[in-house]
Amino acid sequence: MIPDTGVSGVGEECGIIGAYDLGGEDVAGSIYYGLFALQHRGQESCGIAVSDTSGAYGNVDSYKDMGLVNEVFVGDRVEKLHGNIGVGHVRYSTAGESTRENAQPLVLNYAKGTLALAHNGNLINANELKRDLSQTGAIFQTTIDTETIAYIIARERLNSKSIEEACGRTMKRLKGAYSIVIMSPRKLIGFRDPFGFKPLCIGKRDNTWFITSETCALDTIGAEYVRDVRPGEIVTVTAEEGLKSDTSMCRPQEETARCIFEYIYFARPDSYIDGVSVYDARIKAGRFLAQDSPVDADIVTGVPESGNVAALGFAMESGIPYGTAFVKNSYVGRTFIKPKQTSRENSVQVKLNAMRDAVAGKRVVMIDDSIVRGTTSDRIVKMLRDAGATEVHVRISSPPFLWPCYFGTDVPVREQLIAYNRTVEDIRKIIGADSLGYLRIDRLREMIGGLPICNGCFTGKYPMEPPQDDIRGKYDK
Repeated sequence: MIPDTGVSGVGEECGIIGAYDLGGEDVAGSIYYGLFALQHRGQESCGIAVSDTSGAYGNVDSYKDMGLVNEVFVGDRVEKLHGNIGVGHVRYSTAGESTRENAQPLVLNYAKGTLALAHNGNLINANELKRDLSQTGAIFQTTIDTETIAYIIARERLNSKSIEEACGRTMKRLKGAYSIVIMSPRKLIGFRDPFGFKPLCIGKRDNTWFITSETCALDTIGAEYVRDVRPGEIVTVTAEEGLKSDTSMCRPQEETARCIFEYIYFARPDSYIDGVSVYDARIKAGRFLAQDSPVDADIVTGVPESGNVAALGFAMESGIPYGTAFVKNSYVGRTFIKPKQTSRENSVQVKLNAMRDAVAGKRVVMIDDSIVRGTTSDRIVKMLRDAGATEVHVRISSPPFLWPCYFGTDVPVREQLIAYNRTVEDIRKIIGADSLGYLRIDRLREMIGGLPICNGCFTGKYPMEPPQDDIRGKYDK
């Protein structure tokens, strides 16, 4: 499988959404459209689980399968899901196999009732937790760390006064990145890891509350953005109290560590994360590249989609005209079959094609969000040259990847990274560019207004000690 990463090779995360209509109306339709807006965060599988808070206690309707949202929920599948509270999920696997069993939400029946849980992120102590649970009788049906989280919450609930208290106790045992939405029989709960790696925000439309990964999902369903969930915060929606908060697990602001790649690549440009416009952050990245790595050229273009906004920022700062040099095949899914190495088909060319009339006889600045292995960058550069570009200058709106990520981003082991043990000049030669420039590391926090970030994949300095064993799954892209 080859994910659509603007053909740069960085795998995506997952998208989550929860909804609770206090007026008793069905929420599956709103969750469906919210997942549609979050499709960029995961294309392997998706699912929705709902319940009726006025019906039988803990009765859950759910459906999930492999594929895109509009492929899984065909016909009247959404209309058959009746309930005024629910959660939804779109998945891209960074740990665990890509199978229907691993699709979310996970629905768990236990002594206190039923939970449906959707998770974005990656635990670094999942193996240790799973071993402990297995030794006390737990039987796992999946290979994802989300099931481990669900089991711990269920067990902690047996000794807690509320599901919120159980979530707080669970957070003390989890290490890594997680934003989670949970549907219990009468409550919608959302919580975010104390570092705030993954985004999570709150919205409201009439009588319906939403908790979701990105504000773009709120826009799609006509909900008003209320605020972000703070790192370490647990928020709960109930019919009796509406929205309430528990901040006992929150860290001081300066100790948080948001994933910088949310702003560089993952999030949709029309989203806001922790008060920062993703669009503005990418414009700044492009401007910084133009300031720090200037070049004489005739046109600036972005590699769709993730390079487009940074390319616009580069053009605005440099005065070089911005132009569209690539046509993207919108009908190529993110799970299309990757041709074998011996095949003549070019998997990049299936997805992108350079427009000869736009680049022939011109010096081109090509902006992309990252270079991971470099196996696609060289083909894109060649594509521009074959279309008649006289020069191709590559600018990357992130620093070089030098270390793996353990917190939900599909950055592989060091030996697979093109920047590992190579200079920028070495990489320039490999991809065939006339020049190559990366965003400076010191520009990252400036790009998002000074918010504390995790940049471990660039520096090797992680907010917490990384795991000894790599649990992120196989990398075959």
